[in-house]
Amino acid sequence: MAAIGYTGLAKSVSRWCGRPSTFLLAAGVIVVWIVTGPLFGFSDTWQLVINTGTTIVTFLMVFLIQNTQNRDTQAIQLKLDELIRATEGAHNALLDLEELDEKALEAFRTRYEALARVARSDKAQGRPDTGTPET
Repeated sequence: MAAIGYTGLAKSVSRWCGRPSTFLLAAGVIVVWIVTGPLFGFSDTWQLVINTGTTIVTFLMVFLIQNTQNRDTQAIQLKLDELIRATEGAHNALLDLEELDEKALEAFRTRYEALARVARSDKAQGRPDTGTPET
């Protein structure tokens, strides 16, 4: 249940943080802090307030950004998996590719680099550079 609560909160906060008005609010806080500098004699406490505030916000934003990035990446991977699955002739072995270890990924990358070299060579010789997994 806590994960659902966090996910919903993270979505709401990330939407709110991405608004121009939120940026303007943050810029306004900085301007107020700068303007109050002479009032507080540019004291250590005056500096500590902004340093502490920005550190806390930065610390929390790291987790928020990571959560948003993870969710977006997962959604993109699922969409790509569906495109592979729905495309006739596509290699279903590429589904869930992001879960493979480095050695397996390297093997796939090497294979596709070889296919690209052949396609470029074919194109340079006036042959079509298109094909399907069966060709």
